[in-house]
Amino acid sequence: MDFFRATNLHLYIGIVLSCVNGVLMCLLASKFLHVIQLSGYKIVGYRAYLKETKWSYVTRLVVLCFMSALCVLVTNSLLDGYGEYYSYLGLIFYFYFCTVFIINVYRAPQKTPLKQTHRMQRLTFVVFLLMSALTFALIMLFSEYVPFVRFGVVAITPIFLPVIVPLAHFICIPMENTFRQVYKKRAKKKLASMPNLIKIGITGSYGKTTTKHILNVMLSTKYSVCMSPHSFNTPMGLTKVINNYLETNHEILIAEMGARQVGDIAYLCNLIHPKHAIITGVGNQHLATFGTLDNIYKAKKELVDAIEDGYVCFNAQNEGSLEMYNECTKDKYLCGIDGDYFVSISNIKASSKGSTFDLKIDGESVSCTTKLLGKSNLEDIALAAGLAYKLGISPLGIKNAISTLKPIPHRTELIEENGLTIIDDSFNASVESSKNALETLALFDGEKIVVTPGLVELGDSEYAENVAFGENIAKVANKVIIVNKTNQQALMTGLLKSGFDENNILEVETLNDAKQKLKDILSGGEIVLFENDLPDNYI
Repeated sequence: MDFFRATNLHLYIGIVLSCVNGVLMCLLASKFLHVIQLSGYKIVGYRAYLKETKWSYVTRLVVLCFMSALCVLVTNSLLDGYGEYYSYLGLIFYFYFCTVFIINVYRAPQKTPLKQTHRMQRLTFVVFLLMSALTFALIMLFSEYVPFVRFGVVAITPIFLPVIVPLAHFICIPMENTFRQVYKKRAKKKLASMPNLIKIGITGSYGKTTTKHILNVMLSTKYSVCMSPHSFNTPMGLTKVINNYLETNHEILIAEMGARQVGDIAYLCNLIHPKHAIITGVGNQHLATFGTLDNIYKAKKELVDAIEDGYVCFNAQNEGSLEMYNECTKDKYLCGIDGDYFVSISNIKASSKGSTFDLKIDGESVSCTTKLLGKSNLEDIALAAGLAYKLGISPLGIKNAISTLKPIPHRTELIEENGLTIIDDSFNASVESSKNALETLALFDGEKIVVTPGLVELGDSEYAENVAFGENIAKVANKVIIVNKTNQQALMTGLLKSGFDENNILEVETLNDAKQKLKDILSGGEIVLFENDLPDNYI
């Protein structure tokens, strides 16, 4: 091929252009990379994202390619005959459109920003190599066989990203498995050096993080506790906790365990080998990746199956948890509200300032006060109290710990400022937690406003669940702001079905738009519930 002649300047320009485009493609691919990271580097989450968003980001890339290619072809036609180097000028439009596109993507609000971990850096580098090689191959072929287009073919390269990113992911898997085994081996060696460490696993479709924090407060009255921070509940997340956060003086390790498919919890149990466990509940959260509710049940049960001679506490308020309790042959304890359980909460008096209640543990009762809002938090308190008691914390010690509990950010968190009351329950709401949030909102006096995008990642049941959610909102709220179009129709159907005034339903695109809309309609004294916030793959 003449293209590879050493004296061909286009060859060297093509190499530079390919590398520059490779970098540009990594920036354009940030959305796909972010989705894979949010999915725990599972391609099933990537597929679910494309399905849930109806390929919206891919459609935007197609429009970008069409506009860029059109401008390149028009420029080449106008400048044809002036010299072969004028064919580069059309790429000015391509780079301009790409720059504007990237700026808009990066300006979009992010609930959980893309983390530039070592793994993400390796994946991004492979994307760079693949896109650079693809760009150069296209330039070479078009320069040889379609010289009129020549370097303008670069304008269509973004359309390959939806395939290149998962391809890069699969290419990285063997390397990542090697790294994972190294980190896992180091973590297991550290755990083996601490034979007296009490390891606790917490899993469920909801309430994991809150229960973890409550249990940490209770156990810290007697033990030195290492709690997995934030939502570190994946294999690499918990490996990092063990290697970087666990100290030799720690007596207890509390590990939150998340899952998006069957086998995820079993893998985490193989890493940590938990002694005791808490099951917060089984719901249809992440049904889009699990496929069926039965798969979710199987995944959560993997923690119970891993317990050999320890304690397992189950949520009495959840049907799936109750079923698991009945099947369990281990040393098991049922914890809940208003029932004859090992741990039972009764005589609840809830207000906008918190709750008072009687806590009965193994026949002994204490009166408790907490600033936490909502029934779901009381369920979590009961679960944590059950295991804390079995590990030697007295009912009085548990009572004192409960009185010091602080709301977990974005989980039914009460915020009061400038005469406005905000209930922030924006972190990954489930069907169960949304009901509890509305029950909490009902405790307040005044005009009530719900800001929500609805519930997501529920698979085929998503529409029906959001219709029901809309019906429940109508029973409590005076106004509703629906964020994003994802569940707009379902929520509207539920609201109107319950006789909600259509004039009090407002629709916006983003959470920032919702906040601006609130400024326009607030007069003072309102109570605003932020229920759920769309994961970043919906924005």
